[in-house]
Amino acid sequence: MRGRVLLAAFLAFIALAPLVLPPFYVTLFNYIGLATLVSLGLVLLTGVAGLVSFGQQAFVGLAAYTTAVLTTQYAASPWITLFAGLAVTAAVALFLGVITLRLSGHYLSLSTIAWGIALYYLFGNLQFLGQYSGIDNVPPVALFGWSLDTGHRSYYLIWCVTLAALIAAQNLLDSRSGRAIRALRFRSVMAESFGVRTASLKVVVFLYAALLAGLSGWLYAHFLRFVSPQAFGVNAGIDYLFMAVVGGASQVWGAVVGASLLTVLKEWLKDILPRLFGQSGSYEIIVFGVLMVLLLHRTRDGLMPALARLVPPPRVPPAVAAAPALARRGLPPAGERLLEVRAAEKHFGGLVAVSGLSFDLRSGEILGLIGPNGAGKSTMFNLITGVLRADAGEIRFGGERLDRLASSEIARRGICRTFQHVNLISSMSVLENVALGAHLRGRQGTVAAMLRLERAEEAQLLAEAARQIERVGLGEQLHQAAGSLPLGRQRVVEIARALAGDPVLLLLDEPAAGLRFAEKQALAGLLRKLRAEGMTILLVEHDMEFVMGLVDRLVVMDFGEKLAEGLPREIQRNPAVLEAYLGGIE
Repeated sequence: MRGRVLLAAFLAFIALAPLVLPPFYVTLFNYIGLATLVSLGLVLLTGVAGLVSFGQQAFVGLAAYTTAVLTTQYAASPWITLFAGLAVTAAVALFLGVITLRLSGHYLSLSTIAWGIALYYLFGNLQFLGQYSGIDNVPPVALFGWSLDTGHRSYYLIWCVTLAALIAAQNLLDSRSGRAIRALRFRSVMAESFGVRTASLKVVVFLYAALLAGLSGWLYAHFLRFVSPQAFGVNAGIDYLFMAVVGGASQVWGAVVGASLLTVLKEWLKDILPRLFGQSGSYEIIVFGVLMVLLLHRTRDGLMPALARLVPPPRVPPAVAAAPALARRGLPPAGERLLEVRAAEKHFGGLVAVSGLSFDLRSGEILGLIGPNGAGKSTMFNLITGVLRADAGEIRFGGERLDRLASSEIARRGICRTFQHVNLISSMSVLENVALGAHLRGRQGTVAAMLRLERAEEAQLLAEAARQIERVGLGEQLHQAAGSLPLGRQRVVEIARALAGDPVLLLLDEPAAGLRFAEKQALAGLLRKLRAEGMTILLVEHDMEFVMGLVDRLVVMDFGEKLAEGLPREIQRNPAVLEAYLGGIE
């Protein structure tokens, strides 16, 4: 409730500011609005998706120059040049994104600096763009016959666009697509395993951030009515990224906080420091840098998370709304051959992780894949789910080859999994983590999410996630951050997430690790119930008591090869297995 009051107060302040503030501060607020648009794109691109860019100023310049040229040299309407500017920005962003986003780490950051510098010099060297002198006399925007030719008149256009962008970004993150975007930063392998096409999603986020920068550039050109390369240099790109980080790189409203702080602070320092030192100079850059270092030292996650902690969370978390159940896949008849592994091999240099492994899995059974540490069990899981590509052999599911498909495509066939090492997004709630497992069961995209046109589908996805959480016995932890749970319960959350994907084949990698005895019994009961419902399960587990009382058959691996296969009682008496793995346990 208090959060809504603060938002209403902020909106009221934005609406009344030009009526009470002097012209200088109205102009300053215009610059804050323009910077917020670019910073907001970086919040999504860098803070949420983890793709660091120092080149957003280039997209600002592309749209600004496009509208400046078309309106001054061809007398085009600014409203027509808005679409032209965004089209040019989108085309360049798609070209750069397809090339750049194949890189990672510091290579990605360096490449954004490279094309940012290249476009800066392009602006400055082309004669029809005015070279370094720029283009002046850009006409103002006219709205219903009213010319927005002053700071006061431009103010409401700039801030209406900025607020709309902020709300759209918040809607996006609070959706099916938003959960997938949040998984890109640290959990892209997991996201792929639940059907998220991470490569194309990165391009979408990159394009969206570029379009926000382009929108800022269009507004900038018609507000300032002058465009020159100096505004789109590398320093501007660093400033925009700084705004996102200082405000809170993963917080939508942190874009406003960061843009406001840096813009206002720079202006104040320019006025105050010459008076203190008695002479002019670039002292503001030194003091500004020191202040920012101190600020980030105290609030490493940015200012917005620190401010958000001042607003107490609701005492009673919101209830998950009831919604119609999602459609479910039909399961194949019991006993039908479902998964076939034929002579699968995987090498890591000179290390043979899987060597000529073959086995079958029939519909409706639980098959245990066991072996000593390093036997290649998790590698086999990764081959089945497409995380790794097999070097030789075949893997078929329902008669279709899987070993040449991407993880996201394999997930679409009805294969869901857990991971040997817990693979949750710790800052997201249990409900949101499990809802990510149902990603493929939704259809609405990013545009629908920004406009909140997917609320009915979102309610279905969250209701399905809540049902699976109740099913595994974690209903009381529905709204807790997944990272705050004990390790054993985090593994149970992973099982709920896999079940939310409506699997035909469920792959569980050490699901009982970290569970107490009673929790293991409950898990075994759940898996038996799933088998009775017709689900097929492939299980890796080190707890032999848990495995032997649960599975229908066992495949034993040792040094990447199949050592034995058979019923649990046969495996328990197999001399080779006893020597290699069970150590004589009966």
